Parts: sequence; C-alpha cells; structure tokens
Amino acid sequence: MKLSAITLDCADPLALAAFYQQATGLERHPKSNAEFAALSGEGGLSLGFQRVDGYRAPSWPDQEVPQQLHCCFRVEDLDEAEERLVELGAGRPEQQPNPGRWRVLTDPAGHPFCIIGG
Repeated sequence: MKLSAITLDCADPLALAAFYQQATGLERHPKSNAEFAALSGEGGLSLGFQRVDGYRAPSWPDQEVPQQLHCCFRVEDLDEAEERLVELGAGRPEQQPNPGRWRVLTDPAGHPFCIIGG
C-alpha cells in the first residue's frame, strides 16, 4: 500500500490550491475545478482540495471545530518562510508551542499546518 493523496475539505478548492501552489511550487492538476482541485507532488503524492457545503474551518488550538489532520512542511529558514506564507495569506495563531523549532500557521481556509526548520 502506498499513500497517493492527502485531501483537505474547504469552501473554495481553486483558491486553496492556488495558496498551496504558491507556497510549495507544486503544479496544479489540469483537471482541477470548482468542486475538486489538486496539486501534483513528488513521487506521485498529490495534495487535493474538495468543496464541502457548509464548510467550517478548524478552530485550533481550541477544539470547538477539531483540526482532524494537519500537514507539516520542512523549510530552510523559519522566519523567512513564515513571512512569505503570511504574505500569501496564511494566518499566524497566537499559540505557538515551540516557535524556535516549528511554527503553526493556518491556510486561508483555516487548516493549521506547521513549518519545521530544517
């Protein structure tokens, strides 16, 4: 068994795919549309975004709306990566469990993700 995709629920798949495309440099799948969009990753792994009616963003760090899953991305420079991602539309929650080693950010749809210094 081989992992082939990770898919995030959201209200606007094309907008969320654009954020992650700018953040990661991955290529958007040519059949992406308003219902489902995907980015092609290394080794065949894709990052997908599916439209969900009534989507509610996770409320990290509280669990009113649980995060259920989050992605982690290794970066060379935490400060530089954080600044760039915030400029692209990421949020920076006040709660930061270990900011010297990793940072928790939220994508434009509210999903938390981590950047890890590397």
